[in-house]
Amino acid sequence: MFSDPALTGYLLLFCVVAAIFWATKMWRERRTVTRRDAAVAAGLTQPASLHPVIDPVMCIGCGSCASACPEGGVLGLISGRAVLVDPTRCIGHGACQKACPIEAISLVFGTAERGIDIPNVGTNFETNLQGMFIAGELGGMGLIRNAIEQGMQAMQAIAKRVQKQDVFELDCVIVGAGPAGISASLQAQECGLRFLTLEQDSFGGTVSHYPRGKLVMTSPVNLPRHGRMKFRETTKEALLEFWESVISRNNLAINFNTRVDNIERSGDGFQVTSSQGTYNTRTVLLAIGRRGTPRKLAVPGEEQNKVVYRLIDPEQYAGKAVLVVGGGDSALEAAIAIAEQPDTDVTIAYRSAAFSRAKEKNRMRIAELEENGHLRVCFNSVVRNIGPDSVQMDQQVNLEEFHNDSVIVCAGGVLPTPFLRKIGIEVETKYGTL
Repeated sequence: MFSDPALTGYLLLFCVVAAIFWATKMWRERRTVTRRDAAVAAGLTQPASLHPVIDPVMCIGCGSCASACPEGGVLGLISGRAVLVDPTRCIGHGACQKACPIEAISLVFGTAERGIDIPNVGTNFETNLQGMFIAGELGGMGLIRNAIEQGMQAMQAIAKRVQKQDVFELDCVIVGAGPAGISASLQAQECGLRFLTLEQDSFGGTVSHYPRGKLVMTSPVNLPRHGRMKFRETTKEALLEFWESVISRNNLAINFNTRVDNIERSGDGFQVTSSQGTYNTRTVLLAIGRRGTPRKLAVPGEEQNKVVYRLIDPEQYAGKAVLVVGGGDSALEAAIAIAEQPDTDVTIAYRSAAFSRAKEKNRMRIAELEENGHLRVCFNSVVRNIGPDSVQMDQQVNLEEFHNDSVIVCAGGVLPTPFLRKIGIEVETKYGTL
């Protein structure tokens, strides 16, 4: 048909390239469908926090969102449209939304099946109470990078609000000394504000409660008065050492082990009552976590000293029979850390049929340890009684009792919603909205 050999060669080359492209595309789609179906079959369909929703009508199937996701495997293309393949792996980076060239992606909190309580804040992180700001995890942003940026930006907004000749003792009281609180404190120094930082816990806040050696995922970010934080993955010890050096180098005064009991409106500002004193301030920045008070099991025997609500040092459980209760990352990581200690007998119990809120890496490690006989997984299980040396647990209606030395409850926390509402902050339950 074609007499020109060169043209024929070009057409053949085009056909080969097109065939390879199409075959690769179909292979990737089949793999994506397999991952999605596996997640659905395992009940892993509920994102933990902020996550993307794709408009299938607008989506052009370019795949930019899937490529931009730092976690990988969260998004994929099926039938030429982007879909959320493995929702539980999403941790709210938001890179997918930024990468979409036609703005077909929205970031939302919660789903139709599972709501999330989120305080109402404006673009400058101010709540419905004028002068009351929220940054970091409490506002739904759990990433270290996001918390640092929000703490800095919220304090910049506060600096614009504060008047030079203010009648208040302080320009701002910062509640919480995690990444958001430290970032805000450094920015307050930069702006020359009169401020006080209060932390109900010891140094390190949430990070100090991670199991020893736990990897902390973060991204490069600019920290006020310090510059670029360049590490992407580090250990708990290295991260705590970094925060300590930042605090020391900048002579940052933080009141640790100081609990805030109440915050009341006082004229155009606030009166903050803490376990160490009362302070009058023009503004308040809440940089506290979402866990609040640890959620308890409300069963007989829970008051015993053998029951704790976080893992600090796995080595103390060597040679013991330990029950870990919960299905999130903190529970799985605690069970993993203890199972790696010598002569431990570890059981992890979860009320649901799958670890739907945990990262894939943790789920795979748990499965590996179970297969090798280093721990036992009990799904659809509910603790009924905790004895001095035993635990009773319902497993799909069957009551089982087994030997136990220690119980670690990692069932999340009771959100500080009552505290927020007592102050007057509006809290909304998000069901797939921003």
